[in-house]
Amino acid sequence: MTTPPAGSQPLSLRQVERADLLDVFRIEKQCFSQPWPYAAFEQFLGESGFMLAERDDVVVGYVVADVIPNYGRDIGHIKDLAVRPESRGQGVGRSLLERALTTLFVDSTALVKLEVRESNDPALDLYRDVGFEPMRRVPRYYDDGEAALVMVLDLDGWATGDPASPDIDDE
Repeated sequence: MTTPPAGSQPLSLRQVERADLLDVFRIEKQCFSQPWPYAAFEQFLGESGFMLAERDDVVVGYVVADVIPNYGRDIGHIKDLAVRPESRGQGVGRSLLERALTTLFVDSTALVKLEVRESNDPALDLYRDVGFEPMRRVPRYYDDGEAALVMVLDLDGWATGDPASPDIDDE
């Protein structure tokens, strides 16, 4: 992991506001070959799991997480996480992910899932390091035909330092 530029302010995390949406959308387009449309971000305004990271008054990353009711055992979903290319390797993604997990835990979520490209080694390394485990592989999940790994994290285990270890299976 690299350090932030000399003389820069500490990273600050906060909820996304309407005025931040253009910055979030620009990062989305920089980071993904299949970016979400601008309107997709608008629907998450006000959600506790829609947060950004900024340094020196510049938005450097964001996370979108929400809760899916599931018969008494709600499921959290990390829907989107992105960091400006020039800010990667500085702990921004980890900070956003951990804050989102804390928010989901406070919201009484028991399990968190996410989907990630099978070839996205930096993201896979981060998710595994935080405690996510692959649950299954979904072939041709993305428009370009690449498979996704569905990864899960037991939040109770995460909070106590003892994450669950589900097995992976192919679909």
